[in-house]
Amino acid sequence: MRGDLEWGSIPGLMRSAATRFADREAVVEGRTRISYAELGARVERAAAACLANGVRLGDRVAIWAPNTLDWIVSALGAVSAGAVLVPLNTRFKGAEAAYVLSRSRARLLFVTGTFLGTSYVASLRRAAGERTETGERTETGEGAGNGPLPGLPHLEQVVVLADDAPADFRTWKDFLADGEGVGAAEVRERAAAVPGSAPSDIVFTSGTTGRPKGAVITHEQSLRAYEVWCELAGLRREDRYLIVNPFFHTFGYKAGVLACLMRGATMIPQPVFDVDTVLANIASEQVTVLPGPPTLHQSLLDHPARASYDLSTLRLVVTGAAVVPLRLVERLRTELGVETVLTAYGLSEASGFVTMCRRGDPSSVIASTSGRAIPGVEVRVEAPAGNPGEVLVRGFNVMRGYFEDAVETARVLTPDGWLRTGDVGVLDPAGNLRITDRIKDMFIVGGFNAYPAEIEQLLGLHPDIADVAVIGVPDDRLGEVGKAYVVRRPGSVLTSDDLIAWSRREMANYKVPRAVEFVRELPRNASGKVVKGELRGRIE
Repeated sequence: MRGDLEWGSIPGLMRSAATRFADREAVVEGRTRISYAELGARVERAAAACLANGVRLGDRVAIWAPNTLDWIVSALGAVSAGAVLVPLNTRFKGAEAAYVLSRSRARLLFVTGTFLGTSYVASLRRAAGERTETGERTETGEGAGNGPLPGLPHLEQVVVLADDAPADFRTWKDFLADGEGVGAAEVRERAAAVPGSAPSDIVFTSGTTGRPKGAVITHEQSLRAYEVWCELAGLRREDRYLIVNPFFHTFGYKAGVLACLMRGATMIPQPVFDVDTVLANIASEQVTVLPGPPTLHQSLLDHPARASYDLSTLRLVVTGAAVVPLRLVERLRTELGVETVLTAYGLSEASGFVTMCRRGDPSSVIASTSGRAIPGVEVRVEAPAGNPGEVLVRGFNVMRGYFEDAVETARVLTPDGWLRTGDVGVLDPAGNLRITDRIKDMFIVGGFNAYPAEIEQLLGLHPDIADVAVIGVPDDRLGEVGKAYVVRRPGSVLTSDDLIAWSRREMANYKVPRAVEFVRELPRNASGKVVKGELRGRIE
């Protein structure tokens, strides 16, 4: 693959795109339309501001914001200054965001203002104003630093991607103005100093322990993986790409932003999934590429006003992250005339990309499998041929490890380089992978990964809960949602509605159980572990 050799690093890719595709439209956001040359200039200005504010090679810079042009510019600006990007899930509550900021020791945070009716700044202040580096709260302010949030001593600055910012925080405009004294030569010298082997980002993901862990991925891993993605998907220079997948996720940032930089395609970021907005964007912007979870495409097909929109330009759909009905694939091809429909499989620990179907594969293969291993990657299943077993991955895409967590890294990386994914799958004779279950019990809510152990830990903080177990159950709209089996404390009169309302205040919406069943006790095996298979059996 040419990606890691030609561009060297993500800053190198950005500079190359600004030159190669200078006059092409790079980003469309409402009435704002900028070319690749203009995007390159904005990214360099953001990088200059990072340098002026003391960002060094290897510093972690976080971003907590929805899909916008400012996200693209601030993120690529930080990476061009040699920082390691730490994207935060926009569904996080303040405490969840503060934990990742503390764990990564981020020095700088870019944050949106108000989004979906929530002030992220206020949420973070409430959660982190008294939070120590270990994630615990303190009444004394011990561990406080000199930054705007005393409980996050390493966080030196918070930049609000808006025209207004509260005291102690910076506005985006003011931050950018700091870079005016930094010359272009200095910015490019810093960008050129970023080696391809250096970490480019840390994506935090929860596992069986419920504690978020940061998968460390390098520049060359990202470039090589998504050059492959572009080749297999057939992304073209003339494509117009509606990016609904969130930028905080690999699918949105790397299969979206980085892929477009590689091919010179036009990015049309959409901050929130809303089917009416998707339909309007496709018709008005003549969108050709629309990756996303199956629920996105199902909503599109089933919209009562679909016929009133011109969707004829759509030619490429990439989906995955859940079971893909054969009928969905066939409807995309027949009703919308989509030329290429592909499915894929990946996880953060493997650069988000492991297997993919190929153009020309029959609908049955696309719907029932996630395709074959990408070039340079091996996939095997720990079971006899044709039987389900744990999926293991080895290749250039496997993370360098979890950030500063040797114990958890050793749990998933074998001495000979295999990544234990925690997913259960079957390989067919042609090498196509079908994911059948998840050892980690993770379930996927409308494209968002939900981890029962993490949700159980959060629910366990409720004063009326003595014991709890969470499983994923089928849902017509979202694919899967959480169901909690709860043992109340003696004397408690906690109701399902009470617990769901509490959960909505304490955790991201996709983690909130949609159903609660109160039980006298949870089924456990001889070693004391909850037998979740028995709980699932009650649903079937």
